[in-house]
Amino acid sequence: MLTSKPSLLDFTQKELMLLIKPSFRAKQIFGWLYHQYAEKFDDMLNIPKSLKEELEQKYVVNPMKIIRKEISEDGTIKYLFELQDGKTVEAVWLKMKDELRDENDVITQEAKYTICVSTQVGCKVGCTFCLTAKGGFTRDLTAGEIVAQVVNLKRDNNHKHNRKINIVYMGMGEPLDNFDNLAHAIEIFQENEGLAISGKRQTVSTSGLSNKIDKLGAMDLGVHIAISLHAVDDTLRTELIPMNKAHNINSIIEAVKRFPIDTRKRVMFEYLVIKDKNDDLGSAKKLVKLLSDIKAKVNLIYFNPYPGTEYKRPKKEDMIAFQEYLVKHGLLCTIRDSKGIDISAACGQLKEKTESER
Repeated sequence: MLTSKPSLLDFTQKELMLLIKPSFRAKQIFGWLYHQYAEKFDDMLNIPKSLKEELEQKYVVNPMKIIRKEISEDGTIKYLFELQDGKTVEAVWLKMKDELRDENDVITQEAKYTICVSTQVGCKVGCTFCLTAKGGFTRDLTAGEIVAQVVNLKRDNNHKHNRKINIVYMGMGEPLDNFDNLAHAIEIFQENEGLAISGKRQTVSTSGLSNKIDKLGAMDLGVHIAISLHAVDDTLRTELIPMNKAHNINSIIEAVKRFPIDTRKRVMFEYLVIKDKNDDLGSAKKLVKLLSDIKAKVNLIYFNPYPGTEYKRPKKEDMIAFQEYLVKHGLLCTIRDSKGIDISAACGQLKEKTESER
């Protein structure tokens, strides 16, 4: 049976300083983890051998390894990680903006990237449109396993520690269902001596655990929240997201109104558009009414079909008509570019493909 050790990535710098003495060694190790992206203790050149041997008995540096990756023509990279216990999770490297150079070949704008991370092996929510749900729920990821996805992707893409990156907790699993480890990971990312990823660069995407939205809001970590809404009435939403019986649309909307957000920002509502399910103008009209009291932005997402699903991708003209209706009636609305359409981009797809090949 495989045994798992805690990772050094499970701890904030202050927590590491309580574990490792003298405390300046903990600071050095923290730098090796987040500035040099050390993968093993031997990489930490100025740490005494005796201390490294002592730590190696109790901890690992990197709690996962990349076992597969697929690269899209648009620059999206889908990663499959194997954890210490043999379980697998996915993360995605998304290029949001290209690098720009002037006529003298000087960089005027660095390329901008977002990392989509997983928070659980599998998921309990059971959304009928989601491939991750087909495998059921196995376990929560530790804070270190959440953090390690970002460290590994930054290392693999030669992305220096001080270059800005955005994180979305939108991969496998329901982030708020793994609340404590999620909150701890957010705090580790925010560490100034580490990756220094501020709350405003972190977005928690939730299918709507209204009580946990309130709990996250009370912590006031400065993160953004995105709501996976996908429907404008409880009947359809319960079909798509069975958890809606316990956390219906009204309870989610009320929790969002209580959530502390930067007054300059909007709350993102993700709306997965499925052909002949929720792509009609009647749904658009209800959506405008539903969000009328919230400073909202709607992100329309094309459903990404996968083998065995009954749901279909909507027509482009229907997406545009839906968007135009929302904008005309005062809602900020975008259509998300379908990134990585030529690779296993849908959540759980690369994991499913890899397991079926085995």
